[in-house]
Amino acid sequence: MKKLVLMAGLSLWSAALMAQAPAAPTQNANTRFEQLGPVLPTPNTFRTASGAPGKDYFQNRADYDIKVELDDANQKIIGTETVTYHNNSTDELPFIWLQLDQNLFAKGSTGSVTRTGSVNESGMSFAQLQNLTSVRERSSQQASDKFGYHITSVKDAKSGKALKYTINQTMMRVDLPAAIKPGGSYSFNVDWNYFITEYYGRSGMEYFAKDGNYNYFIAHWFPRLCAYNDVNGWQNKQFLGQGEFTLIFGNYKVAITVPNDHIVGATGECQNYKQVLTATQQKRMAQAATSKTPVVIVTQAEAEAAEKAKPGDAKGKKTWVYNAQNVRDFAFTSSRKFIWDAMQTDVYGDGHKIWSMSFYSKEGNPLWGQYSTRVVEHTLKSYGNRTIKYPYPVAISCHATAGGGMEYPMISFNGGRPEADGTYSEAVKYGMIGVIIHEVGHNFFPMIVNSDERQWTWMDEGLNTFCQYLAEKEWDYNYPSRRGEPQNIVDYMKSDKAVLSPIMTTSDNVINLGANAYAKPATALNILRETVMGRELFDYAFKEYARRWAFKSPEPADFFRTLEDASGVDLDWFWKGWFYGVEPVDQDLVEVDWFQVDSGNPEVSKAAARAEAKRRAGTISKQRDAATQAETVVAKDSTMKDFYNNYDPYTVTDSDRKRYQDYLATLSEDERKTLETNAATNFYTLSLKNKGGLPMPVIVRMEFEDGTDSVARFPAEIWRFNDVAIKKVIATPKKVKQWVLDPYQEIADIDTENNAFPRMAAPTRFQLFRQQQRGGGAAPNPMQQQRRATQPPATQGSGKN
Repeated sequence: MKKLVLMAGLSLWSAALMAQAPAAPTQNANTRFEQLGPVLPTPNTFRTASGAPGKDYFQNRADYDIKVELDDANQKIIGTETVTYHNNSTDELPFIWLQLDQNLFAKGSTGSVTRTGSVNESGMSFAQLQNLTSVRERSSQQASDKFGYHITSVKDAKSGKALKYTINQTMMRVDLPAAIKPGGSYSFNVDWNYFITEYYGRSGMEYFAKDGNYNYFIAHWFPRLCAYNDVNGWQNKQFLGQGEFTLIFGNYKVAITVPNDHIVGATGECQNYKQVLTATQQKRMAQAATSKTPVVIVTQAEAEAAEKAKPGDAKGKKTWVYNAQNVRDFAFTSSRKFIWDAMQTDVYGDGHKIWSMSFYSKEGNPLWGQYSTRVVEHTLKSYGNRTIKYPYPVAISCHATAGGGMEYPMISFNGGRPEADGTYSEAVKYGMIGVIIHEVGHNFFPMIVNSDERQWTWMDEGLNTFCQYLAEKEWDYNYPSRRGEPQNIVDYMKSDKAVLSPIMTTSDNVINLGANAYAKPATALNILRETVMGRELFDYAFKEYARRWAFKSPEPADFFRTLEDASGVDLDWFWKGWFYGVEPVDQDLVEVDWFQVDSGNPEVSKAAARAEAKRRAGTISKQRDAATQAETVVAKDSTMKDFYNNYDPYTVTDSDRKRYQDYLATLSEDERKTLETNAATNFYTLSLKNKGGLPMPVIVRMEFEDGTDSVARFPAEIWRFNDVAIKKVIATPKKVKQWVLDPYQEIADIDTENNAFPRMAAPTRFQLFRQQQRGGGAAPNPMQQQRRATQPPATQGSGKN
């Protein structure tokens, strides 16, 4: 630190402290802190400037009556549906669009043929080879058009007449006999079938070689209506696999026919448990309806007995009937291997009870039996407390393969599997709990707050990951969350900009979906809550967004505007930096200058001057020659001395005291008190640079000489006049020995080495090793040994085959 002294006078230091003239604006400063303006869509009667739905907001509906059979012997879905489409828009609709998502697996689909990758001379992993083999085998099967939808009939529901339809990969346009008028509706029938693919993370089947059975996870399995809204008209973007589903609400009646030894879980409430469950299972359901802990409906022993049968062995069939009201989709799971546990509890303490359920095969135990259903209930409580109360009667977690997960209304397919002997690592345990929280949490985003997943992945994944982070901490304060903490996004934020996408990138075009659409927006919201807005303002605004848009379809602008509208905080600079840009946070504490007030008191100023002169006199020459001072000419001959040889310039004289008193006489009483109060105050000028480009609040910790510390916080608007370099004065009665920016890792600063002043060296660990005699030489460096061990022998040649 530098210690400087302000020249005499209150006016000098007060002007510097109180009225620093703003630096000339840089090229970007005003742009960064100006409003988003034309970047956001113009408010209208459909979507208001406040972020709330407008008076003319509309959304269309589709009601489904579906009958489906699961052909276990051939791993096939056979279905028929009657769809009633309600046109609540102000437009006439001469045709309608349906989604055929299973066509992702059809021959020549854009989603499959545009996947990229390479093989190089460094080699290929077994996983890559197996994947390519699987693709090759699937391609061979696709040559006969095995996979994808086989639409066998599209008819008018009343007349039975065939309707003209056109299939464009994963989309189907149905041309109507007459346009649907505003406020009108139209009913039609579709018959279809398709072969079930291997589970690919969203739906499919898992085969168990030991017992020869399948677990089925059936989703995006029926032709579903596309969304039609005020923003996009028809949302009929092709399904390429990464961008998920954009859907509309409706009521569902679904009859699911399966082998009679299968257990089924699905969206909605089962209407005929008395017909499909045994008397013992019904009795257990009655116990679960009043239990605060999970009750096993189908035991592991019963599931193991059932799985001795094989596909095609069942002597009969059962039809499970489900009813789901006001949902945007429907999914189900089925297997003879399933264990099933459940409990019906008053989640919110308001007298309304909700079923929490889990379906899993023995391969999931002991983890699933111990944790899954309890985690479901916890998730509903945590999310409901910060958004809206869960409105549906049931929430299901279903065990699907070793990792990953996928969400649908009231049911989710979740990974997390112990070893075959039942043991598991801590990572597997927490990974499973985290996946269940995440996927069950999707009931709120986007199953209730119904965002456009085909367009904006972050609006469901990012918001959901943020809520997941909070729910994990409420489950276990020491939960090892992967996403949400600012320091966890640093590696991504400091990546080469060539491989970074703004969060506001269409789903199918996002590079590094996990970091971009899950982690970065979740981190941004955590920063808003903890650092920028504060919990009280953020929590209120976030809950207001959920309340406004529950069972509606928001766009990004609706989210941005609502958070500002409900909090009174201008966040346009934040949306620009975090959501529309790829610049990182990198604040640099370049220098700190130290000042003290010169009160004009000679007793103080001359004492300080004497101390400074003594410090300057302590040179190496003076130290070495101290013994020879008596040998100088002046020391030997007193006639060479005059007044100045004995004069002490740091002695306070009467004239000094008079000048000080004359100066005090010019000050008012308030000015004299201010001068006295600040006589011992330390004034520090911090020189800061915004090297990363993304403006963020400045948080600085002062470590004082007496061992205490204090933190000063300044909003991001501190950069509004100059977004590159600023100076800030901090006054403190104590002397500061160390300054540290972002001491609690709140803003995702990508370089912490320039956050301290004076600079603090960060240690790098190294390993000690024994020096041994080996033929007269020292033992080689162990790192060198390791590198040599991985080098191929020279006789292997280039390695190309």
